[in-house]
Amino acid sequence: MKLPRIMIAAPASGSGKTLLTCGLLKALRNRGMKAASFKCGPDYIDPMFHRTVLGVPARNLDTFFTGEEITRYLFGRAAQKADISILEGVMGFYDGAGGVAAAASSYELAKVTDTPVILVVNARGMSLSVLPLIQGFLQYKQDSHIAGVILNQVSPMTYGMLKDKIEQELSVKVFGYVPKCPELVIESRHLGLVMPEEVTGLQKKLTELSELLEKTLDIDAILDCARSAEALFWEKPESQQNMGQEQTRLRIGIARDEAFCFYYEDNLELLQELGAEPVYFSPLHDGRLPSDLDGLIFYGGYPELYAKDLSANHSMKQDIRISLEQGMPFLAECGGFMYLQESMEDMEGNEYPMAGIFPGKAYRTQKLGRFGYITLTAKNDAQLLTPGTCIKAHEFHYFDCTENGMDYHGKKPFGSREWDCIQGGKHYAAGFPHLYYYSQPGFIYEFLQQCRKRKR
Repeated sequence: MKLPRIMIAAPASGSGKTLLTCGLLKALRNRGMKAASFKCGPDYIDPMFHRTVLGVPARNLDTFFTGEEITRYLFGRAAQKADISILEGVMGFYDGAGGVAAAASSYELAKVTDTPVILVVNARGMSLSVLPLIQGFLQYKQDSHIAGVILNQVSPMTYGMLKDKIEQELSVKVFGYVPKCPELVIESRHLGLVMPEEVTGLQKKLTELSELLEKTLDIDAILDCARSAEALFWEKPESQQNMGQEQTRLRIGIARDEAFCFYYEDNLELLQELGAEPVYFSPLHDGRLPSDLDGLIFYGGYPELYAKDLSANHSMKQDIRISLEQGMPFLAECGGFMYLQESMEDMEGNEYPMAGIFPGKAYRTQKLGRFGYITLTAKNDAQLLTPGTCIKAHEFHYFDCTENGMDYHGKKPFGSREWDCIQGGKHYAAGFPHLYYYSQPGFIYEFLQQCRKRKR
């Protein structure tokens, strides 16, 4: 099937991928086009900016989580509903898992989805030296899929001098440039960019950026490049063929507000395919849990920024504590796991009482803990995860807990580092790893079966 698509990648992080992707998405929307957006890798925050631009969900694509077949399926399923798909790369183009391989890199995703790539090169402080930089990326892999470049942070005069040089000497298309525009920069904090709702005048900034890109980029040529992509074929994975036949519908409460905002769109869709109705609630703002719930999920986010207010919502904490103590199945990841501790520190080190499901304390550290991809296996047969199978996940947090659990075993895909983690049982799993359900659909299927068992 023909799926017009393009990847926006870069030689390194901080090159301007997210800002340019958002500006391009906005420009396409202004033209009346229906675009779909995707983020390479496990990042949560960049897709939120895509979502803010488009007003529709953005998705992640990660070849470590899902391999080639399922990655193509997840991409094709969403891309077929759009006029064009924009894939935003991660880190440097060839940077993959473990830092020493191209696995799970933007390059690998471009290869798996057969997507033309536009390399965003931050040329600030350079002139002719940008040519060997681009040449290196073109030549490092023969199947790079790099179809062209965009020069970032250059003046119109410098761009005029470099464009012809690049196209003549490297035989690669230059799709335009982005001048220095510090007023449009998005601020960052300890887990990446700040949240879209925290950026003052974000929609105005995006409008100004899209209008600028209409002048400095050859968007018509970018569209032609996207339409030149080869046809892509995919099919539903065999692992799901026999799932979703259960007729009993479930109401699954999902914590979702400023404090709990890290989730994968495809995780939510898989829940629904398997018979769950997401019922969103706010541990920050709601006084009570929604009625008639069959299970609870607490995803990650920034609870440390709202520790005082979360702690002060006594009626919500009580509802959660009573429900879980009575055996309601539940899942909790990272920030959600921190919320279920006996106490949690905020960013200043102040300690506040939390839901008290686990007898531990969440506290701030000075560095990223257990950062990166992991593969999880259950250590006994009294868990949601079937013995002999694994589920893939990632960790990214500056906080830690005194009681992280020992019911699962985590192992890095590259290197020798491994450790025990997760508080688990037949009807629950709670820990720091962010799980990707499509890497092991049987895990979330079993969770929902536990919810059905309790409902009956």
